[in-house]
This record gives sequence, C-alpha cells and structure tokens, in this order.
Amino acid sequence: MVKEKSTEEKILAAAKNVFVTKGMAGARMQDIADEAGINKALLHYYFRNKEKLFEVIFMDAAQKLFPKINSIFESDAPLFEKIENFCEEYITIMSENPYLPLFVLNEISKDSEIFLERFWNKQQFPKPQKFLEQVEKEIRKGTIKKISPLHLLINLISMSIFPFVGKPMIQFVMGLDELQFRNIMQQRKKEIPKFIIDSIKK
Repeated sequence: MVKEKSTEEKILAAAKNVFVTKGMAGARMQDIADEAGINKALLHYYFRNKEKLFEVIFMDAAQKLFPKINSIFESDAPLFEKIENFCEEYITIMSENPYLPLFVLNEISKDSEIFLERFWNKQQFPKPQKFLEQVEKEIRKGTIKKISPLHLLINLISMSIFPFVGKPMIQFVMGLDELQFRNIMQQRKKEIPKFIIDSIKK
C-alpha cells in the first residue's frame, strides 16, 4: 500500500510538471511516464488516460481552494481584510496550478452542465452571499462608495484569474520568463487588493 501510494504521488507530481510546461492539450501520457521515471504501462495501470489524471489533479486543487475561499467569505473579518485574504489564497493556489483556469474555461465551453455536475462539489461550491451582504452594509455605513457588490466580486475574481488565463500572451508580449511571471503574480497578491480598496474606500 505504501509503495502504491508513493508511485501514485510520484505520477501526480510528474503530471503537474508536464501540464505546467506543455498544457493539457500538449501533454502526452508518455511525457508524464518519463517525468515520473516509470514505464507507460505502469502509468496506465494507475490512470487510464490524461483526462482522468487531470481530473484527480483538478479536484485536489479545488478541495484546497474552495473551502479556503468559503472560509474567507463566511468569516467575520472586516471587508478590506477579506479582499486581501481572497487575493492571497486565490493567487497562491493558481500559482501552484497555473493550467487550471484554461482547463476550466475549455471544459465549460464544451458543456457547462456536465462540467459543473462532474467537478463542482455542491458542498464546496463558493458561497459569496455573506460577502455581498457585507459590501451592502459597508455602503449603508458610509465607509465605502456606492458600488454594485456583484461587480466588486467579479472584478476581484477577474483581476486574480486573468493573468493565468492569459499567461502565454502576457509572457510573449511583455518578454517575461517563467520566474519573472511568478514574481509578478506574487506582487499581485498586494497590488490587486490595494487597487480595489483604494477605488472603493471613502
């Protein structure tokens, strides 16, 4: 059992590396087997195809991200602190799994209902209602400008996720290597909340 778990963990780590460098479309099972230092037959024994392998990796990332995001949304922390914490957690998980946003977009564009039923655990599904209500309360208290809570949330998510969706284009246009891109993403953990908070506070 220990040996099997070790082999599976080795495969998952190798698959992440291959997906990061080659993307979902460009990755081959042989690439993953080579990266893991095993033969292709053994890889197929554990995972029938790369889609199944990717599903496991996606669910692992989702199980790390969604509960943390829900914990932030449903906490009693001040609004500005929630915005800061959201960016920190979201960008951290995306930096570890930079291929996930494109995978999600591609799958949703194929058939959103199947994707949501297959991958989206309703118990973990992000529940932003308390966050949206908190924005409304801060508006009534006069601590922030009159804004749409929904648009604020969309802006927060969009600014966090777009650089990962547009990563190849951003790297090409800006002439960034992998290390430079990662450093910029780390900076955005502070830049995004500062930009949003400065734009809404009175």
